[in-house]
Amino acid sequence: MRHLTYLLVIILAGLIFAQKTPLQKSDYSAITSHAQISRFLEEVTSAHPWVKYETIGKSVGGRELFAVWFSKSDFVADHSKLKVLIFCQQHGNEQSGKEGALLLIQELLKPENSYLFDKIDFVLVPQVNPDGSETNSRRNKNDMDLNRNHLILSEPETIALHKLFNKYLFEVTMDVHEYFPYGDTYKEFGYRANSDIEAGRTTNLNISGKIRELSKTRYLPFLKKQLNANNISYFEYSPGGPPEKEYIRHSTFDINDGRQSLGIQNTFSFIQEGLNGTDRFLDNIKHRTESQMTGMMALLQFSYDNKYELKQLIAAERSALINNTVSPKVAIQLDHFPDGTKLELPLLSYYTGRDTVITVTNYRPLVKAIHEVTRPAGYLIPSRLIEIIEWADRHQIKYTPYTKQSGDKYEHYFISSIDSIDFEGDIIVNPDVKAHDLGTNLPQDTYLFIPVNQLKNNTIVIALEPKSELGLVTYPGFKHLLQKDGFYPIIRLIR
Repeated sequence: MRHLTYLLVIILAGLIFAQKTPLQKSDYSAITSHAQISRFLEEVTSAHPWVKYETIGKSVGGRELFAVWFSKSDFVADHSKLKVLIFCQQHGNEQSGKEGALLLIQELLKPENSYLFDKIDFVLVPQVNPDGSETNSRRNKNDMDLNRNHLILSEPETIALHKLFNKYLFEVTMDVHEYFPYGDTYKEFGYRANSDIEAGRTTNLNISGKIRELSKTRYLPFLKKQLNANNISYFEYSPGGPPEKEYIRHSTFDINDGRQSLGIQNTFSFIQEGLNGTDRFLDNIKHRTESQMTGMMALLQFSYDNKYELKQLIAAERSALINNTVSPKVAIQLDHFPDGTKLELPLLSYYTGRDTVITVTNYRPLVKAIHEVTRPAGYLIPSRLIEIIEWADRHQIKYTPYTKQSGDKYEHYFISSIDSIDFEGDIIVNPDVKAHDLGTNLPQDTYLFIPVNQLKNNTIVIALEPKSELGLVTYPGFKHLLQKDGFYPIIRLIR
């Protein structure tokens, strides 16, 4: 009876209430402000009782960060449902993600789409960076690129997003952006990317190979088919270049962004990149918005269609992290390599004004490890390292005061020199380290113990190893942990 009542309510609401988004109300002539988002969500949720929104945090400038819940019952009350999270506009000058999110809300309220929530519980965060959006600026009000902040979590916006993830442990996530291909370097080359939507999968080798394979062979082809059926062009996210001058790859394997920071917890996670306008604002905003919405709908449809497989796979792969039955090796330095294939890259010719295809030989689709470490039982953090403890708290990483157990052994790193390494075009620190086997002799101090047998298993190892090119020591607030001709203060515990 309750289910029948629910269906009658949504059908009636669909007939009598079709709320336009603020962008639509302006006839696509004005970008939606934060205040307009708030009013729109209030209007929608007051008219549709099965949808609710909450404030999950506030920006540096004090603006609310909204999350919208879609569920036919109390959220996550039905444990058989797949939990899906989409979040948009980490970069304030990428407006179509936010606008597409609002259009997605409108689309999901249509009675014909209610079936999705038979198998899915869905949360949508339309705007992660409201301060940047208001000024059409990439960064937040602290001048921080939020999509490079997911490891250190120094900003309230990313902290709020991760608290939301940690509370519900979504199995499927998508981070929605725009890419800007109009720079002078590509103009000089004579071609630029022109796909309406590009999408990227997880590429860090420490993420479950089964999840990465499913992303590559099943989801991305499905997304392409869905987009093309709606006259929206698609290509796999392929930064780098221009071709032959610089290599082309399939995005980063770093875990400091919205996709990989969640993916490293064995989440079915993606980035979606819409084609930005030439003015980074209103240019072609209608098509940009509709393209983003269609891509988001594709993720929901794929999640619905493959709910049982995804649910079982992700549960099994996360269990391996929690029980520490994953690979004993962790890749902490990686690089992009060719595999002998060429990439047929669709571009727009500045010479003809038409779409064309460029064959790229300097194409590096493979990610390989160039330095690995053996996964320890955990790490001992001297209690004086408050910055590490606070970092663990922000990630909600579990730790306890350390009490020595019989058989516990220890490894201590000595830093003999501090060199540098090229990481995707950036020069970062690369220390020369040597592990010293301390046996059972622990240096006298007070320690906290961070075990790896938890969901953030990979995150912990990657973050705390001193030679990790994706680790905390590559950030200014933690670089003091590396001292030439000294010992790294964090100790590896071997059991």
